[in-house]
Amino acid sequence: MVAYIDAHAGESNALLEKLVDINSGTHNLEGVRAVGKIMTSEFEGLGFAVQWIPMDEVQRAGVLVAEHKCPAGEGPDSKACGKRMLLIGHMDTVFEKTSPFQTYTVNGNIATGPGVNDMKGGLVDMLYALKAMQAAGVLKDAEITAVLSGDEEAHGEPASISRRDMIAAAHHSDVALEFEGTPRVDGVFYGSVSRRSAITWHLKTTGETGHSSGIFNERMGYGAIYELARILDAFRTQLPEPYLTYNVGMVAGGTSVHVDEAGNNATATGKDNVIAPAAYASGDIRTISNEQSERVEKKMEAIVGEHLAKTGATINFGEGYPAMAPTAASRALLKMLNGANASLGFGAMPELDPMKRGAGDIAFVADIIPGLAGVGATGEGAHAPGETLDLSTQPINTKRDAVLMYRLTKVGQGEELTKAN
Repeated sequence: MVAYIDAHAGESNALLEKLVDINSGTHNLEGVRAVGKIMTSEFEGLGFAVQWIPMDEVQRAGVLVAEHKCPAGEGPDSKACGKRMLLIGHMDTVFEKTSPFQTYTVNGNIATGPGVNDMKGGLVDMLYALKAMQAAGVLKDAEITAVLSGDEEAHGEPASISRRDMIAAAHHSDVALEFEGTPRVDGVFYGSVSRRSAITWHLKTTGETGHSSGIFNERMGYGAIYELARILDAFRTQLPEPYLTYNVGMVAGGTSVHVDEAGNNATATGKDNVIAPAAYASGDIRTISNEQSERVEKKMEAIVGEHLAKTGATINFGEGYPAMAPTAASRALLKMLNGANASLGFGAMPELDPMKRGAGDIAFVADIIPGLAGVGATGEGAHAPGETLDLSTQPINTKRDAVLMYRLTKVGQGEELTKAN
């Protein structure tokens, strides 16, 4: 496997360039489908049965599901094909057709381009790890399902539709490997066993309106903007706890407020001498577990309910991304990855602080199976123009992925990962 990956580094880099040069911003549905066609051809060449599942009902391009069945069969007592693996990735990027950042370039070992790190480099790592397994004659003994979403950067809602196929695949898998970026800090690669949630909130406040000379009196009360300020300051002072962040992304208030359907733009009108009857704020919360999400949301609702005189307020929460809490089984999987690193002569990968990365698709299946949240490409500046990938790390990440997947085929389906280590 190692020899194959080294011998095909140039070929894998050429595929990376081909993928990056296709704009596949989440809302560029044709671009996402074009990436899907390339990935379909690659998976079919590896012997996978591939389905393209349209997602028209949630205004997204679709989902690619590729299945490689174990010829020896499966079941809790089967050791012939080991752990059933779910490989997770996404074909979209944050860079839409209107972005000025569109071109793949290379300077030395540094490749620059939209989505090169997040996560087209990871798609290439996934394919070439599988190709290496095929070349070594061990892919035939693997039970693998790959699910590539077309909308990870802004998933279609409801998630019960857009993540339906990923969740279904998790129910007939034993472990999940998400080919998002492999972090590197000061030259040290890190493994991820958890990802925080990303849940939006939307707050509306109301109040009496009239001449500003009446502010604070019994008839007029405090107005919508003071009610909004009270709530936001209470969030600041009353919510803090470990692994929780809560951001205010947009605020508007006045005699009238209008927020567009996407929630990204707001307009307000008002006068200095008129008490504001309407105000709006939005932001997100990020948590380490779904239990923490539920608890924090209840605290926020309680704060919102403590109205100033003559005001009202409501808050609602978007669907967002759930949390992937750390578990003993996921940590055992990281230990297996470090076993692969040791065999390859690579350094051990410490566990990454979940505060240092965002939300991701693997969290939708984290309550079903254990997993690793980032075994893909290594680069810098994801989501920003100038995003890069270090090409010298592509063979490193691909080799450890191939060895890990090969070793997972040697662990029985009914055998606990903690015992396997």
